Amino acid sequence: MKKFYEKSEILFAIFWIVVYTVSMANVPNIEDGPYAMLVLAAISLLMFLFVWKNGLMEKYGLSGWAKNNRAMLWFIPLWLIASCNLWSGVAPKYPMPRMVFAAVSMALVGFAEELIFRGFLFKAMLKDGSVKTAVVVSSVTFGLGHILNFLIGRQGLVETLVQAAFAVAFGFVVTMVFFKSGSLLPCILTHSLTDVFSVFAPEDAPSMLNWIAHAVVFITALSYCLYLLKRVETPPINRLDRQKENPPCPRQ
Repeated sequence: MKKFYEKSEILFAIFWIVVYTVSMANVPNIEDGPYAMLVLAAISLLMFLFVWKNGLMEKYGLSGWAKNNRAMLWFIPLWLIASCNLWSGVAPKYPMPRMVFAAVSMALVGFAEELIFRGFLFKAMLKDGSVKTAVVVSSVTFGLGHILNFLIGRQGLVETLVQAAFAVAFGFVVTMVFFKSGSLLPCILTHSLTDVFSVFAPEDAPSMLNWIAHAVVFITALSYCLYLLKRVETPPINRLDRQKENPPCPRQ
């Protein structure tokens, strides 16, 4: 696996996207039991062990919280986005213990998807291309991945398209957060909270409130991205000039 990674980080990222997508397409629905939770735990553990064993914790933003908290506005826009699933109230969707399985699975989804799309894919493209390309590809690829829910019959077309659009907007903001903070932890926490809160959200929420929530997410994401782009300095770990001078390498 290490040799594969050193040969092509982009192919390495694509490999994990395929593994994750195929795995999620072939496990039962999250609410059906612990199967999805166990698969997600295995994927997450394998990726984390690879990063940790090869000395890549700092490169992928897992070595600590962001040092520029104040410049990042303490990530308040992220917490606003994460809370949107609870705006219409709280109504747990599943009985116990399936509720526990669903909540843990959703938390693991946040970790796995952030490490794959913001970690492996974004950093691979950032290393080999421009910042704009890396941000766009990471965000759009993440959003399009949600179309899988329609293709395997878990969601209707309209619901899937709305979810994909939300995911693209979400992808842009967390990619920019990772790029400008150097830490993936706020992105993982936001993603996990957003998904965990979704299993506590009422299914019969007013459609108007849902549209308002999506509008708030889009406006917040756009505003925060513009602020980060113009007002926050890129940390050395994500600067293209620094990477070209001192490319990070796995431990021997």
